[in-house]
Amino acid sequence: MAFAFFAGGCFWGMEAVFQQIPGVIRTQVGYMGGTTQDPTYQEVCSDSTGHAETVAIEFDYTKIQYHQLLDIFFSNHNPTELNRQGPDIGTQYRSVIFYTTDEQKNIAEKFIRDLEKSDLYEKKIVTQVLPAPEFWPAEEYHQSYFQKIAQRYGPGNL
Repeated sequence: MAFAFFAGGCFWGMEAVFQQIPGVIRTQVGYMGGTTQDPTYQEVCSDSTGHAETVAIEFDYTKIQYHQLLDIFFSNHNPTELNRQGPDIGTQYRSVIFYTTDEQKNIAEKFIRDLEKSDLYEKKIVTQVLPAPEFWPAEEYHQSYFQKIAQRYGPGNL
């Protein structure tokens, strides 16, 4: 098993995407890259702690490779938007790959270089590639948020 950490806007949507991927064992949303310990959602949303909303992914590298996770990550957010994704604005929504090994760092940097050469994006990719600091799990009500909403508001529950 291995871990990947991606920040690319609101963590609810990013987590929902990765929960559907074969080879992903478990996901958890939380906060990384800030200056305070054990931040709350309210603190992170104040845009004063420096944390990014992040999804932690535990994956089986015999079933899915890190570069495949990167492809999914880049396909599900706009890596050219600085400190925002859609209507969500602030540094907590920035695009970051938090790597856990030198191999992940090298793969991520090459992936970004290859994307930039591909001319897929008209603007420069602003995704940061940073060493993984401590991961602070978000409050329970944020975990698997879209699954919880579907259970509450899905067919037959309206």
